[in-house]
Amino acid sequence: MAIDSSSVLSDPTAGRGSAPPVPDPAPARLTGRAKLVLLVLCAAQFMVALDFSILNVALPVLGRDLGMGQSDLQWAVTAFALPSGGFLLFFGRVADLYGRRRLFLTGLALFTVASLLAALAWNPAVFLAGRAAQGLGAAVIVPTGMSLLTTTFAEGPQRERALGISGTLMSLGFTIGMVLGGGMTDALGWRSTMGLLAVAGVLVLAAAPALLTESRHPRRPRLDVPGAVAVTGGLLGVIYALSTAAERGFGGTDVIVTLVGGALLLVLFAVVESRAAEPLVSLPMLRRPTVAWGNLAGLTTFAMMSSVIFLLTLYLQEVLELSSLVTGLVFGVQGVLSAVAGAVAPKVIGRFGARRTLVGSMLIQAVLTAVMVALGEDATAGAWLAMAAVSLASVAHLWVIVSYGVIATSGLPDHEQGLATGLVTSSQQIGMTVGIPLLSALASAHIASLRDGGADFAAATLGGVRLGIGVDAAVLALIALAVGLSLRGRRGRG
Repeated sequence: MAIDSSSVLSDPTAGRGSAPPVPDPAPARLTGRAKLVLLVLCAAQFMVALDFSILNVALPVLGRDLGMGQSDLQWAVTAFALPSGGFLLFFGRVADLYGRRRLFLTGLALFTVASLLAALAWNPAVFLAGRAAQGLGAAVIVPTGMSLLTTTFAEGPQRERALGISGTLMSLGFTIGMVLGGGMTDALGWRSTMGLLAVAGVLVLAAAPALLTESRHPRRPRLDVPGAVAVTGGLLGVIYALSTAAERGFGGTDVIVTLVGGALLLVLFAVVESRAAEPLVSLPMLRRPTVAWGNLAGLTTFAMMSSVIFLLTLYLQEVLELSSLVTGLVFGVQGVLSAVAGAVAPKVIGRFGARRTLVGSMLIQAVLTAVMVALGEDATAGAWLAMAAVSLASVAHLWVIVSYGVIATSGLPDHEQGLATGLVTSSQQIGMTVGIPLLSALASAHIASLRDGGADFAAATLGGVRLGIGVDAAVLALIALAVGLSLRGRRGRG
């Protein structure tokens, strides 16, 4: 018997006679125009996710071409990650107040011009400026695109289907970016990766104005400037510290100062929001179990999946010494299964409910990740095990993405959708940003200790990869259990 997924998305006061009845869900079938709107919004999300990873395998070539030293290459990634993660909540709220469509188009234009600038860069400073502007454009596109999606598609089957497609493309973009980056760099040079993003931006920008309609908060409350400064500064500090620690470890003065400073600013942000007349983030909303625990699950699944892909790339190329083409084929299988998983996710949620899908899928992702601790130095066995385990884990990962998006954005009025989707997309982007640096630093430290103990390069690298994968699986399992216990007993059987 099908279970209505909206039953797990109710207000915490449900059952006490204060919650309004849940309306009948809209039919899942989309009109032709709705499909085009969804295509434009998902294309923009895919483009941003692609940008997050497409340069990873091109960094050595890029560094030689622009004269960037090995220690400076991290800034090609960090320059994008800082603004893309740091400004998400701010622009999500600005879009609520001043128009989501208007801001979405502005972000698209900025991202497109910035991609062209990065493709044509003639020195490191110009390239990094382009990357930073790309990140700022992404910080506008992601929350505004998601809030346009959730206000366009009615709560219920329509929104579940739209979120399923969007989540699939978001995850696929990160994976495909790694595959495309290597192939395009070998064939056309690293500049082609940035050129591809510029072309994609032009295409989306050409189609969006005719399809998207404006939406905003019904009134215009004051923007919470102190809260915006605190949360943006806090996120920038934490993301900078974690990104830098992946390269140099956690002992550097700048890492410690920015990490502590960022954490203090986030604490200050909570204090400011508790006293603000019109806060940037509604603390009562964050106290809703569905919002808080749903976003924690989302942050965790993105952080751990992006981390395991990074660790597997290290394993396949450094331990097994496989080519970039073979490595790409391993992740290509993952991409195909992810697409299938996203397509069937709404049916899974409809059958089991959003909460059960979320918790069960996180546990499956954890188990399949743990299986990869058995990876060894045999190339054939290792490649097949890595491909099978990460591909199946990605199926569960996609179901987590869709179910947590449904849980964290449903049951809220339209004027709060920008904030809710800003939280959802912040979880995604921050997860991808902090997961790799954290587990990379952990794996690197273990590799160094094994090398100091006399292990050869391959054996030490394998040891570091296994440790990172083990921690990855443990974090997934612990958060899944915490989410399951915290959301247990919500209204309905989901």
